[in-house]
Amino acid sequence: MLMNLLASNYGTYIMMGVLLLIIVVFMVFNSRAQKKRQQETMDMLNAIQPGNKVKTIGGICGVVVEVCPEDNTFVLETGTEASGKSYIKFDKQAVYQTDAVAKKETPVAAETATEAPVAETPAQPAEEAPAEEEKKDAE
Repeated sequence: MLMNLLASNYGTYIMMGVLLLIIVVFMVFNSRAQKKRQQETMDMLNAIQPGNKVKTIGGICGVVVEVCPEDNTFVLETGTEASGKSYIKFDKQAVYQTDAVAKKETPVAAETATEAPVAETPAQPAEEAPAEEEKKDAE
């Protein structure tokens, strides 16, 4: 009777330990994914340069005219020549969408792999050569 009671307690502790381990693993992977997304967002915001098209979280669309890295802002040009242009200063955190592409650093090994010469294909497949010989023989 005492053994059954101890065995059931051990089983409960093992199940709680496994559940706790699963929760910890989930939190670690979630944290890593969140840090990756945050880094990608920061890279995108740092890649904004004059001439990039930007859409803010408020829905204002325009072209970046000036970027001020000291106070982390940019000036957005909106409107047209006909309706009149308007310039608005925004914080970079207000960017919702942009066509700016963050520069990715490539390792030296990847650069050398892409520079490898590509094997040239023969101009004439080997299968066509006998067909030409048969035409000559027929003449």
